[in-house]
Amino acid sequence: MKGIILAGGMGSRLFPVTKGVSKQLLPVYDKPMVYYPLSVLMQAEIKEILLISTPQDLGQYQRLLGDGSRWGINLSYLKQDKPNGLAEAFIIGENFIKNDSVCLVLGDNIFYGSDLISHLKFAINQINESQKATVFGVKVKDPQRYGVISFDEKGNPNEIIEKPKIPSSDYAVAGLYFYPNSVIEIAKTIKPSDRGELEITSVNQIYLNKKKLCVEKLDRGFTWLDTGTHESLLEASQFIQTIEKRQGLKVGCLEEVAFQNGWISKQLLIKTANSFKNTGYGEYLINKYSGNDN
Repeated sequence: MKGIILAGGMGSRLFPVTKGVSKQLLPVYDKPMVYYPLSVLMQAEIKEILLISTPQDLGQYQRLLGDGSRWGINLSYLKQDKPNGLAEAFIIGENFIKNDSVCLVLGDNIFYGSDLISHLKFAINQINESQKATVFGVKVKDPQRYGVISFDEKGNPNEIIEKPKIPSSDYAVAGLYFYPNSVIEIAKTIKPSDRGELEITSVNQIYLNKKKLCVEKLDRGFTWLDTGTHESLLEASQFIQTIEKRQGLKVGCLEEVAFQNGWISKQLLIKTANSFKNTGYGEYLINKYSGNDN
């Protein structure tokens, strides 16, 4: 399976901050926003990852993340010239995906929960066993801001509507999607919406019509954060700070995920941590992994 992080767009809701820097490079507490979706792909044990961003921002991501080798992964980069919609990621990334299945995660989404890995494995199994796509439904207070999933009397999904004025349910589609390889050709067939974009909702509706879409609900004990506004960005930072201070664990720590996956050695982890040992992030890794066999 391949992974794609979509980190494009103008970030206009965060102006003037994002006039000079890509939104997904802004800090969420103690690390760049993009670390969090990248850690999700790594927790799904995806090692081949493509980052898509604007032509003017790609260089910033390359300077920050490099080729991914310090985490035992392979990172590559492609540009999205205009914000033509989420589904365009599969067209842009066709040569990267090749014959594999693919997971798309939005660069401004944060996922946190003790059973996250089990949800990721469920989605991967649905592709491997049944060639079914999987999206994740989360209860929200303001579903009209998102793609909304409605369910029939048996609890099966029956419709997905993008930003409805009158939502049929309070379950929004989170920015994490798993698809079989057929998503490439499906993305090529959909037409732009009234907004002029290739909507991911259109892709999901096609899989739903074919009875090839699973909706995995993320309920109590799970947090999904969309950091698209000044308020939500601040709330995300406060949430991460609270979790890390109370639990003594790091959220979205790429070196830790890579080490736990067996992708890097302890020596490489410590070497990386020492390069920023004067920060809380570096101190966490050094204190946790120096001189023990975690």
